[in-house]
Amino acid sequence: MTEPSTWGGLLAALTLRAIVWPPLAVDLVALCWAFRRRSWWRTAPFLPLPDSGYLAWRLHTAYGEEREMPPVEDIIRFARWRRRILRA
Repeated sequence: MTEPSTWGGLLAALTLRAIVWPPLAVDLVALCWAFRRRSWWRTAPFLPLPDSGYLAWRLHTAYGEEREMPPVEDIIRFARWRRRILRA
């Protein structure tokens, strides 16, 4: 299976994986909530999305390029790791 090349494709791939394995859905929602922008309700689009600068920094430190699309497996692995670390 090929990796998605757009953020929409990445979201679709993660959604399908979460439907197949519901505990992953909980991990992904918790991860998204942790990455949300501060005071997200004050500016449009009024969604708890990550700050673009923070997301660019995270991608740059992880992959060496800000615009690189993270692999689906990396996001799933990070979400599961985060759950284990927070529960330890």
